[in-house]
Amino acid sequence: MPSAGMGRLPPILGRQFGRMRTRSSLGAKLVAIMTAVGLVATIAITLLLAGIITPSFTKLEGKAIAGHVGRARTALSDYAAGVESAVRDYGDWNASYAYMADPRAGSERASPLPRTMTDLGINGMAYVSPASRVVIARWHDPVRGAQGGVERARLTAMIARTDLAAVLGRRSSGRFYARIGDRVAAIGVAGVRRSDGSGIPRGYVLMARVITPQQLATLLPAGARIDTAAQGDAVAVTAGASKLTLVVPLIGADGHAVAGARFTIPRDVSLLGRRVLLLAVAGSTVLLLLVLVMLRRMIERLVLRPLHRVESHMQRVRVSGSLALLEEDERRDEIGSLGRSFNAMLRQLKDLREQIEAQSFDLGRSESAVAVMHNVRNALNPISTILSQGIAQSAAIDRATIDRAIAELAQGDVPEARRRKLAAFVAAAVEAESADRDAMRREMVVGREAMADVLEIIGQQQRAAHERPALEVCDVSDIIARNATIARYALGTSIAFSFPAGPSPVMASRVILSQVIGNLFGNAVESIVARGTGSGSIVATVSQSQGRVTVAIRDDGEGFSAEAGALLFQRGFSTRAHKSGGLGLHWCANSMAAMLGALRLESDGPGLGAVATLTLDAADTAVSKAA
Repeated sequence: MPSAGMGRLPPILGRQFGRMRTRSSLGAKLVAIMTAVGLVATIAITLLLAGIITPSFTKLEGKAIAGHVGRARTALSDYAAGVESAVRDYGDWNASYAYMADPRAGSERASPLPRTMTDLGINGMAYVSPASRVVIARWHDPVRGAQGGVERARLTAMIARTDLAAVLGRRSSGRFYARIGDRVAAIGVAGVRRSDGSGIPRGYVLMARVITPQQLATLLPAGARIDTAAQGDAVAVTAGASKLTLVVPLIGADGHAVAGARFTIPRDVSLLGRRVLLLAVAGSTVLLLLVLVMLRRMIERLVLRPLHRVESHMQRVRVSGSLALLEEDERRDEIGSLGRSFNAMLRQLKDLREQIEAQSFDLGRSESAVAVMHNVRNALNPISTILSQGIAQSAAIDRATIDRAIAELAQGDVPEARRRKLAAFVAAAVEAESADRDAMRREMVVGREAMADVLEIIGQQQRAAHERPALEVCDVSDIIARNATIARYALGTSIAFSFPAGPSPVMASRVILSQVIGNLFGNAVESIVARGTGSGSIVATVSQSQGRVTVAIRDDGEGFSAEAGALLFQRGFSTRAHKSGGLGLHWCANSMAAMLGALRLESDGPGLGAVATLTLDAADTAVSKAA
């Protein structure tokens, strides 16, 4: 058998060189991975810091808002309390008590003059009877210069719609806020009694103090104003970019807001929180970027550069064909181990090259003869299985039972119902016998095809014992289908086959390619049986790329280890201890090489199945090359 050319490396090693030529792809992947890690880490840090810092400062801002609201309510309450204190003095006063008994004869001192109202800091005053009838009302406003008229009428209208008894309850005085025209005033009200608090109250005395912008500026932060359009009895908070707008309700006599005190406060706490968050994120991001840059440089120096050195040496080996060893360094890590393993591989390749050169044509011819017998045995296995099944198969229905049924039908005194049952039984027996004959005929057809393959193998080997196989256009899909049909009967195991239906023309020897595919199917079936599940599947796929057709035969059998995979094509090696020979795969690989093709076996490990890959020239490509 002619030896392979020695000036080139094996295809597997060449493909490894091809993969390693794109060194930039590894660096790009590492950069992409580190960039992705950096982005994810930055986002995670941002979310973490935001989840810690933002709620804390939000809580502090809430406390600050609560403090401002509390101070505003206290200031507004104190403002109204001053009016209540002034009106309480007039309520517990004998002069007021006498005035309410007879307003026409009452003391004038019970109703203060404008100067007195100015000294008290009030704008309006009124005496009200127990029936809520206004006895007398006065209004003085130094700012607007009004001493009666419209404002007094508005004060009277406010008193008329207010339940003063409900305001006081069991207290001697009370306070609330009320709308008087377009302004809001703090109202103080007290029951009219004697100075010592005795006597039945003879009505109410009421005082009003308008909240002016100047007064509001002394109570609340600068820029505060009364919002008469404010709605709701709760504090309203409106958040802006840098300020918060607060509206504190002014509660009226009925417990609901009559207006609101609107003022703004700066969002110092929130702004501080955002600055702290930005600084924390920026610092973490810069630190992370520094770490990634250092990692990038360390990977470049410790990994990428040594790999580039190994890659450059592999390219020189591929181009020159010289198996010169890589200059080893003193590194004891994985990169150093890679260099030592690479040199060991080169030594093994050199030894294999010398062994291949020493092989003779006679050795190859004798191996081919033994491999032919191996293929003949594989082709005879389905025939043996079919014959064994035919011998072991019993009749569908016992002949004696059928004879008794026929004899009983021959009698004339058999009841009609019994006769119909017997006739149906005999018909079913005849149909079952016919079905058995058809099944046996189909199996014999398969056996005849397998025997024809055996005879064709022997005849072809006799004709081409000293010749290189002649290549012709073959439909590899048809060859796969025929061998799959035969392999179904192998070893009595339930095998599910899947293979392409369309034609796939290749340049090969039809007989030899059929032997190779039949051998691979036989190995796949044995692998499935060895797994012990009682069933399995074999999937064959065909693809074409760049003028080459690739056939992949995948099974879910026992698979093999990486150590066994390195020895599969050696003469005499077998993955099963009970089986002798080990020439099938060795012959298949040589036959595929003789047809200008290749055979490769791969497995993910024991128990994970295996895949056999055959590569041949496509028929149209071979024709164009010949032309």
